[in-house]
Amino acid sequence: MRFKYVIAAALPMLGMLGVIGALTLSLHRSSNTVADLRRYITEQGADPDNIHVEPIHYDPVPVDHFYERAGQKILLSDDTFGQIWLPVLSDVPLSTHPLDKMQMLGNGRMISLDDSGNLNALTGIDISAHNNVTDWNAIKADGIDFVMLRAGYRAYGVGTGKLYKDDKFRQYYHAAKDAGLLVGAYFFSQAITEEEAVEEAILTAEMLEGCELDFPVAFDWELIFHDKDGARTDNVPVDTLTDSVLAYCQNLESFGYKTMIYQNKRTTLFKLDMPRLKDYPFWLAEYGDGPTYVYDYDMWQYSCDGTVAGIEGKVDLNLCFRDFSQEGAPAVSRPAPENIGQSGSESDSAAETEDDPAQAPQDDTQEQPDGIPEDETES
Repeated sequence: MRFKYVIAAALPMLGMLGVIGALTLSLHRSSNTVADLRRYITEQGADPDNIHVEPIHYDPVPVDHFYERAGQKILLSDDTFGQIWLPVLSDVPLSTHPLDKMQMLGNGRMISLDDSGNLNALTGIDISAHNNVTDWNAIKADGIDFVMLRAGYRAYGVGTGKLYKDDKFRQYYHAAKDAGLLVGAYFFSQAITEEEAVEEAILTAEMLEGCELDFPVAFDWELIFHDKDGARTDNVPVDTLTDSVLAYCQNLESFGYKTMIYQNKRTTLFKLDMPRLKDYPFWLAEYGDGPTYVYDYDMWQYSCDGTVAGIEGKVDLNLCFRDFSQEGAPAVSRPAPENIGQSGSESDSAAETEDDPAQAPQDDTQEQPDGIPEDETES
């Protein structure tokens, strides 16, 4: 019996000696390999302590437009890592808006055409109390079909975390309706919990009481990059943000309103659990002459410095590919004007409404009268 106990006690030690022996053998083999390599280099007449290898040159892959999707891979450019990649989510629908069907007109407006040459998108703007509207009928006459009005916001600067109503929402709502524009709304969120998102939904419902909207209400949650002291939303976890989006949308829907999600490209890819949100209409914010966002979207905010008759200063411009004012929100399809994209009334009207070049552009981060900074989109 005593012999068995001795053997049992020795087994762990024997195992450790085996590991040490294997490791020593491995290091010995590695040393031999390095020694062989140095001997070979010396035989070739080179100095093994001063070896220079010419670097291999790789041409960068351009990612200016649609992401490369050949291998179910999304390519992005990053300031730190250079080119980076993400896998394509198989259960989130891909974009149905080819870039070659989009055109920039001489007046800075974008249009989108279908295969038959018909317009397949409505033209719209989104505004808040910061936009000085002087003539709603002029807006309509300048080719604008719809407007998304800010109903309220949660502050991120002075008054951080507090809820505010947009004090021009009601005025702008009635005026836009009277001018024959289709109207939707949005709420600028800085929610960091589901509970705060529910608070924002309730405030939105209060602002919308008695209003008949043609378009959905968008949940506009944004990261704030220019806050030097750090923004309250800087470290919101992915699941918490996605839960907050759902909490806002589901609670506002309980009041009878349709909802959608507004977000820029990178925040969507890095911060939202898109498979959980894929059933909601999506409003993409990405400035430029064509979206590089890989997944599908229903509305596209393509500029923050547009000019529209009846509005002083710059304004956000949008295309919407679905007519939310119709039952089932069908795809837009209407004949394009014959002179679209040519010199003539389209370009001439833009020249007449363009701001004075000497006038400084509107600063999106200017402070409101009560000291609350305006929202800003990182595209």
